[in-house]
Amino acid sequence: MELLPARVIETGSNPSYAVIWLHGLGADGNDFAPIVPELHLEEVVPIRFIFPHAPQISVTVNGGFVMPAWYDIYDMQIDRRIDLEGLNRSAGQVNRLIEAQIEQGIAAERIIVAGFSQGGAVAFEIVLNGTRRFGGLLAMSTYFATAGNALCADNTKSIPIEIHHGLHDQVVPEQLGQKSVTFLKSKGYQLTYRTYPMDHSVCVEQIRDIGRWFSHIISP
Repeated sequence: MELLPARVIETGSNPSYAVIWLHGLGADGNDFAPIVPELHLEEVVPIRFIFPHAPQISVTVNGGFVMPAWYDIYDMQIDRRIDLEGLNRSAGQVNRLIEAQIEQGIAAERIIVAGFSQGGAVAFEIVLNGTRRFGGLLAMSTYFATAGNALCADNTKSIPIEIHHGLHDQVVPEQLGQKSVTFLKSKGYQLTYRTYPMDHSVCVEQIRDIGRWFSHIISP
């Protein structure tokens, strides 16, 4: 099966780390690409950033309009009814991208999965409902849609986890970010939760924090 199309940016030759970064509803893989130089990762080892493009599907809350989406959204209250089939299908497609990186010599422990909004929900599923020990999880303005089915394997408990949310988010309310944190802590995960005075977006302070986090968890 063909891999998802993606934009790829490498910060140097022969990358030894990979970051799979998933965009939100209606965007594409180009959405977060401009952030890479703003992370100021010149002092760390070369990293391959992979920004996949979600498939084009009909989205119920948008009147059935076809747009890039990792799964369908049935209700404006996004956690009320989850398109588990679509979410799991996208997680499988992204996992194939991850397998391709492993085949190229980048171990799972050196692969960081990041996601914004519904891309973050897919990132949660990939990292915490499997048995691989990934290099990190960055969940931005999102929710753990598949927490009820989460495997939460013991070997994933040491994965570095950053969860970020806007205090004024009206698309994915900040309470859902708090709910993810409470759930993960109850399962024994250590994580950092950061909030920012923003809506459903990304801010300069957050980008700085992400850059520092990458620099902290990435080693030669």
